[in-house]
Amino acid sequence: MQARGAGVALGVLSAVTFGTSGSLAEALEAGGWSPGAAVMARIGIAALVLTPPAIRQMRGRWRLARAGLPAIGGYGLLAIAAPQVCYFNAVEHVTVGIALLLEYSGLLFVVIWMWLRHGQRPTRLTAVGIALAVVGLVLVLNLTGAQRVAPAGIAWGLGAGVGLACYFVISAHTHALLPPLAMAWSGLAVSAVALTAAGLVGALPMRANTAAADFNGHRVPWWAPVLGLSLVAAVVAYTAGIGAARRLGARLASFVGLLEVLAAVLFAWALLGQRPTVTQGIGGIVVLAGIVAVRAGEPDRAPA
Repeated sequence: MQARGAGVALGVLSAVTFGTSGSLAEALEAGGWSPGAAVMARIGIAALVLTPPAIRQMRGRWRLARAGLPAIGGYGLLAIAAPQVCYFNAVEHVTVGIALLLEYSGLLFVVIWMWLRHGQRPTRLTAVGIALAVVGLVLVLNLTGAQRVAPAGIAWGLGAGVGLACYFVISAHTHALLPPLAMAWSGLAVSAVALTAAGLVGALPMRANTAAADFNGHRVPWWAPVLGLSLVAAVVAYTAGIGAARRLGARLASFVGLLEVLAAVLFAWALLGQRPTVTQGIGGIVVLAGIVAVRAGEPDRAPA
């Protein structure tokens, strides 16, 4: 139970810090940054910051890292790089709300994977929690108005959902490899190399400048949101997320991760002046109820 409590705390920390990324990236993009450049700055700086402490943690563990190269490569490419690239491509074809909803279909992919691969059939209470979480997510994302829907956007959004599922599944299955901080560093490093290659061949446009970023009328230097993206929304978020998944298992950790959407809405209100609606507030309560139901429906077993 103590490990589960620590896992929930780490999951909440990860979700809240991930939730800052949307507002910080939006401020940069409004100043002329391309999504690819914002992602590259986030991932690249985070990998550099984590390098010294990660190398210290890797002492005596390099053999484990070599043995775990497939998992590390999969984490960097499938769990970090792919979801972000797919999501930013999705929003070029569909609204942000639809893109987020498609990305968070990854939670259902996690449930299906754990059922088919590990025989962890969801309980009735877990199923109720899933339904509540989906309904709450629709309300939080405010999908009641006219929405842009295009096949390409749906495909990219579902790709982001697969990447999100990979993030939770791979994070939960790396107990024997590296500590969370070292695992986050290695994955971020792999992702940075992949994104750099994509930028060099023109697959991911890279455009940045030093114009001040605007947060609801307050101008701040460009490097402030960049540091926020890299230190808060990457270093803290990924390290805490791995720790949470290892303690909670992929399925429960993925539903705690839903709090990222709520955090994103609140940060958009605080930083960008995008005030949430009453419907979004109700949706937040429904999402929380769904998470509680999933937690109550999860048997106390070793994370998988």
